Amino acid sequence: MKRWSKLLLVMTLLLLAILTGCGGGKATTGEKTQGNGEGKAKELTIYTALEDDQIQTYLESFKKKYPDIKLNIVRDSTGVITAKLLAEKENPQADVVWGTAATSLLVLDQNQMLEGYSPKGIERIVPQFKDKAEPAHWVGIDAWETAIIVNTKELEKRKLPIPQTYADLIKPEYKGLIVMPNPSSSGTGFLTVSGLHQLLGEQKAWEYMDKLHENIALYTHSGSKPAKMAAQGEYPIGISFGYRGITEKKKGAPVEVVFPKEGSGWDLEANALVKKKEIKPEAKLFLDWAISGEAMKEYNKNFAIVSVKNEGQGIPEGYTQDPLKQLIPYDFNKAATERDKILAEWDKRYSAKSEPKK
Repeated sequence: MKRWSKLLLVMTLLLLAILTGCGGGKATTGEKTQGNGEGKAKELTIYTALEDDQIQTYLESFKKKYPDIKLNIVRDSTGVITAKLLAEKENPQADVVWGTAATSLLVLDQNQMLEGYSPKGIERIVPQFKDKAEPAHWVGIDAWETAIIVNTKELEKRKLPIPQTYADLIKPEYKGLIVMPNPSSSGTGFLTVSGLHQLLGEQKAWEYMDKLHENIALYTHSGSKPAKMAAQGEYPIGISFGYRGITEKKKGAPVEVVFPKEGSGWDLEANALVKKKEIKPEAKLFLDWAISGEAMKEYNKNFAIVSVKNEGQGIPEGYTQDPLKQLIPYDFNKAATERDKILAEWDKRYSAKSEPKK
């Protein structure tokens, strides 16, 4: 009996040791710590309107620095991301907004949906490219602007000149040849329409867009789609943004990227911390990284204007030599305040030509 009792005791001690090793102590590979809570995985949900072909390249340096943080990327066009965030106001799902229009972030801020946070290195950001509040509620990373993407072969077939200005786009010879983003769903569409309002004034802007509407074949729900359609020859002219047109040209498409002589409407791709009950420390780490030197170098490979001044900046091929001069004077607060009014009027006047929503 004593022998069996000793054996039973040994087996019990072994079993306890195994259970303690499996269930206690520090987190294992599949169960990492987060903040002060043991046993939670380090995980962030990030909403972004950055282009699909940019995101993974941009994230490489973050993943090298923080390999234990899982990033759940939710990507869509600016209008969709903005609407999604507003719909989730009472139960926010995102931890961070990354690379989404500053005008949209201002709308969120007006709804008290952003948490103030000044990322490390914010002093390097050009003043007009960040929130003036302290701590900042949003920080810009780069600027993108209206451009006209023209399929030169298609225009040659029709013996038509390449449009160089907004005024050219309303000429009768371009009737049915132009595609443009819907501003309700596309940030590029909104910065173009809002830019025209700030460039021409409200009444003249609507008068201009009435004429432009006569030449529009289709309004898309993506800012990059008009450039792609022009590149493929579906329509000869796409109102889009510089980066996408330049990318299509690099791929070999017979396109010319024209920045209108009157100046371009523009916006900032910007970042913000979403206000919610639990602010994860990893969200702040992400925002620190998102304006770091490594990240800025990657943004600058695609965009001529980044928000950190003179940090080894280059001008990517295809942009004008002085890209800042291309941008019209633009009031972000005015654009954000007037956003709903502009979109409601635009939808009433022109949305019949929009492509069906998927």
